[in-house]
Amino acid sequence: MPSREKLLEVIAIQTEVARLGLDLGGLMSLVVQRTLTLVGADGAAVELAEGDDMVYRAAAGMARGSLGLRLKRGASLSGLCVREGHVLHCDDALTDPRTDRAACEKLGLRSMVVVPLRHNGETVGVLKAMSAQVAHFNDRHFALLELLSDLVAAAMYFATRYAPGELFHKATHDGLTDLPNRSLFLDRLRSSLAQAVRDRQPLAVLMLDLNGLKPINDTHGHRVGDAALLEFAGRLNASVRQSDTAARLGGDEFGVLLRPLAPEGGLEATIARLRQQLNGNFHFEGRNLPLAASLGAARFPEDGNDVAHLLELADQRMYHQKRDIQRALQHVAA
Repeated sequence: MPSREKLLEVIAIQTEVARLGLDLGGLMSLVVQRTLTLVGADGAAVELAEGDDMVYRAAAGMARGSLGLRLKRGASLSGLCVREGHVLHCDDALTDPRTDRAACEKLGLRSMVVVPLRHNGETVGVLKAMSAQVAHFNDRHFALLELLSDLVAAAMYFATRYAPGELFHKATHDGLTDLPNRSLFLDRLRSSLAQAVRDRQPLAVLMLDLNGLKPINDTHGHRVGDAALLEFAGRLNASVRQSDTAARLGGDEFGVLLRPLAPEGGLEATIARLRQQLNGNFHFEGRNLPLAASLGAARFPEDGNDVAHLLELADQRMYHQKRDIQRALQHVAA
């Protein structure tokens, strides 16, 4: 039986879940973060069953860099949990034949527990807790994780009770802008990069920051800030091709995956077009508010073929541009 303190911790998590409302992506991110302290895990993930794969749709701790990762349902403990519909655990992932050993080695995972997530009577995914230690989890941890999985399942139901088919859309799209979220963006970037390596076709990733969101929130309130985010997201989505992916990665941060990329001048022309279409004031309830973006880009193959490296490089270039803009504004003000 879990301790009183741990049960109170679950109740506190339930309160946080209630505050999130119908934001399924936010709920899953919250739950994996809280799983770390609740059961002393080194990592946690929510994996959803999509076709023949189990896909990391929320991740924390040692699993954080695996958001969007796909594992074969037929060769993983998570897939087995979905098939059997009950809690499973392993004390040593490197010797247990039910696990994807290569994936566990890459994460540094030695023991884990997977708890089914049920929606409308069907197991649609798992909540997974991970440890770098052998045999870390016990019966008290299993009970606590089952309580958490019930919270997630209830939120899934209420978020999609009128249209159950929207479950995966809500799990992979931003609740405010309805753009793909970070999980889906990374999923598409990984698969597109793997295909680009095979086909030797260039692609690019862009990182964008909406400048001035905090002053808008501080001066006019978060409702006006949300209107600015919606306007910016609409402009961004209208500025990319159907084959591209525009996503809200969190807060004032957005990303774009350009695929395929024209080899001669394609990236520069796209950046110029985005700047023209994204920057400019917008009107909201009698207010004339500025919208502008800082932007950085990285491309394959020139900048490498690693997802994390491309994202980091694009992010660095975006912040360099942001600092240049701030310095220019300070110079004008002086």
